[in-house]
Amino acid sequence: MKIYIVGGAVRDELLGRANADRDYVVVGASPQTMLEQGFRPVGKDFPVFLHPETQEEYALARTERKTGPGYHGFSFHAAPDVTLEADLARRDLTINAMARADDGALVDPFHGQRDLEAKILRHVGPAFAEDPVRILRLARFAARFADFSVAPETLALMRGLVTSGEVDHLVAERVWQELAKGLMEARPSRMFEVLRQCGALERLLPEVDALFGVPQRADYHPEIDTGIHTLMVVDESARHGYALPVRVAALTHDLGKATTPADILPRHHGHEARSAKLAAVLCERLRVPNDCRDLALLAARYHGDIHRAAELRPATLVTLLERTDALRRPERFTQLLQACQCDYNGRLGWADRPYDSPRLLLAVLDAVQAVDAGAIAAACADKAGIPERIRTARVAAVKAMLDQAREKHEQC
Repeated sequence: MKIYIVGGAVRDELLGRANADRDYVVVGASPQTMLEQGFRPVGKDFPVFLHPETQEEYALARTERKTGPGYHGFSFHAAPDVTLEADLARRDLTINAMARADDGALVDPFHGQRDLEAKILRHVGPAFAEDPVRILRLARFAARFADFSVAPETLALMRGLVTSGEVDHLVAERVWQELAKGLMEARPSRMFEVLRQCGALERLLPEVDALFGVPQRADYHPEIDTGIHTLMVVDESARHGYALPVRVAALTHDLGKATTPADILPRHHGHEARSAKLAAVLCERLRVPNDCRDLALLAARYHGDIHRAAELRPATLVTLLERTDALRRPERFTQLLQACQCDYNGRLGWADRPYDSPRLLLAVLDAVQAVDAGAIAAACADKAGIPERIRTARVAAVKAMLDQAREKHEQC
């Protein structure tokens, strides 16, 4: 029985990157052997065991065989005679198919170290084309290692998975799982670029794919279409380290521009409502968690109003806070402003351009929150008129705050 560290821990060690996760493969052992040594079984589809002391996962070396379409269409074989090389051969990329022995020796039968040095994402073998999830995994690694390129032969296999229809067997939960991980990488735009290169973006995220080639407003850079702008917005959200809901909102905020009538382009009047509807469709199809879905819909529907905040009247500003539920959900409102900031700065040369809407709207929110709604309600004899009186007081508070800010600015 021999134990090896495999996969990402070996890859990241060679890259000089931190990696707290360590995966182990056990060669020459049976499930009974593991049980006798105190390991606890946890695997269902294949034998995986928890170490009795560290609780780290140890998997028996195994091979796999394609038995049907999709991610679940595999059968596994784990036995003492399965070699380490056979186990590594079933892995997706050469950079993930390396192992480190307990004496420190590197086991690299598929030249993963060479591909790391050359910065290439390359499949291990033809079995790559048997699992459509590997398209998403490779795209996610492209977002993590943004300076790596995809080997041409690997890209050809990915295109084959798309044209054969194999990618259509991916279940929504797994698509979302990989997309969410990719969105949290350093440069998520690379994930969508790779998916588009192989044709998978059109199948998995048709609403996003449709944005490419759609012109932006005439006063923006004409060489940046809506698809490219969207990827710049997503990267802006990563640059600031924003949470996953903000990054999803960045991806989906402009979906409605793909449905703008051709005769009014490059204007996009009314695209916010269309964007919200398409974002809802995308989130429903992929079963996106509620926090991500809700913020995506708010950003799609209200980012235009937020951009124009300085032009809005006090009553309209109060309405905006009400419709975005800012009073009850101030943390989410802050995330909404973050998504809008990414939209504003996600253009050529605009990355560090000042964006005043968040500061203004947070000041408006402070003014509204300072209104004592309870006192107003207690002093109101006509209970039916309470909501209107509270709203009137909030609008007055916002107007007073804006007037004071304007006077202060004029004095300066």
